[in-house]
Amino acid sequence: MAKITFSNEGNTPFQQLLGHNKDIMEKWTSLEECFFYSSTFTSELKEEVRRTLAFNNGCQYCMAKGKPSKDLTDSKILIATEIADIISKNQLVNDEYFNKLRNEFSDSEISELLALICFITASQKFGALTDLQMTCSII
Repeated sequence: MAKITFSNEGNTPFQQLLGHNKDIMEKWTSLEECFFYSSTFTSELKEEVRRTLAFNNGCQYCMAKGKPSKDLTDSKILIATEIADIISKNQLVNDEYFNKLRNEFSDSEISELLALICFITASQKFGALTDLQMTCSII
């Protein structure tokens, strides 16, 4: 059971926890859709980043959706998950890693990737703080 009650607003357990503040929930959901419907990155890259972050951010709801893949070979996914891992451990992304990013991505892509990592981290931290579990059912 989550640490706060579910509101009547929203379509998912996460949204219903944010739904106590409807305007925030709607804007959060809109930003989430912007990231996940963006064609900048493959759905596989976004999912591997999400999985990497889930285990470092401690979101049980997100961890239940699967562990990071161990057999990644795509260079873009490899560096994206490396950067996600570093950021979610509150470490600095040093010049070496920024150079790796620049070898694989344009500045526009780097900007979107870093924003995606920060957004997913914020979502997962909220889930962890409220103790959102996969077994939480919405009203």
